[in-house]
Amino acid sequence: MASVATLTNSELDELARKVDEALAAVRTLSPEAQRPALDLKNAIEAFHKLGLTKIIQRLKEDPRGKELLFELVDDPAVYALFAMHGLVREDLSVRAARVLDTVRPYMQSHGGDVELVSVSAETIVVKLSGSCNGCSMSAVTLRNTVEEAIHEHLPQIRNVQVAPNEPDHAHADADSAKAGFVPLGSIAGTPKLDHGWTLGPPAADVQEAVPFRWDADSTSILIVRFHGRLQAFRNECAHLGMPLDGGSIDPESGVLVCPWHGFRFDCASGECLTVPEAQLEALPLRVEQGRVIVRTAA
Repeated sequence: MASVATLTNSELDELARKVDEALAAVRTLSPEAQRPALDLKNAIEAFHKLGLTKIIQRLKEDPRGKELLFELVDDPAVYALFAMHGLVREDLSVRAARVLDTVRPYMQSHGGDVELVSVSAETIVVKLSGSCNGCSMSAVTLRNTVEEAIHEHLPQIRNVQVAPNEPDHAHADADSAKAGFVPLGSIAGTPKLDHGWTLGPPAADVQEAVPFRWDADSTSILIVRFHGRLQAFRNECAHLGMPLDGGSIDPESGVLVCPWHGFRFDCASGECLTVPEAQLEALPLRVEQGRVIVRTAA
């Protein structure tokens, strides 16, 4: 059998398949026959989880150990093992987006839609469009559907806020419809900058799947475009704070790879795929008159 360090994805899938097949075989037995096998499975998993937890705790106590832990979690086999025991978890924004995905087909079947704007420890901000955006009974029903799904699957979220919709314009900028935050239509004259918002580069300068660095005063910002959608993050890797603009983006998966230690991030959410508890700091972004505008201060 290949060592963990040399396991390929196909080999890992094969090992997982064998585990699933063995468990499925046990499930076909009578309840009396299942019980000893399942008790053994649960006891072994509890034993392994206790040992793994102590290993992780010890590694986190030492700077070099923490770096080794990050490298280990990047291995699919190690990640799968940690995930099986609940020792790594997805970022809250990723879980929130998944919840919205479950209600989106229902929303769209009634002429509406929902988009995740931001999420914090206790508050989620969503943007509603179509039939959801109004005062009719159907609009209220659709909004309630979103809130009920969020409270059911994310009980730690106490507040669900709806971001105001901007008025449509006949000649809206194409990038505005795909900006990662509060798209705005084109307006005459110079874009108005509210407090904390900074005028950035032309949206056309940000190429598809190519990290773009833009320095605003003392803040270095990373702007990425994936499938036409623009997102902005503070240009600091969640690992050691090193700049990410020298990294690469997989044009198929939208995964940004840090050029320093290979940490992997989701371009859409900033979620660290290497260590899910880490996260890039996302910055609100909009496009006006073909220019990127980023909020760099509160």
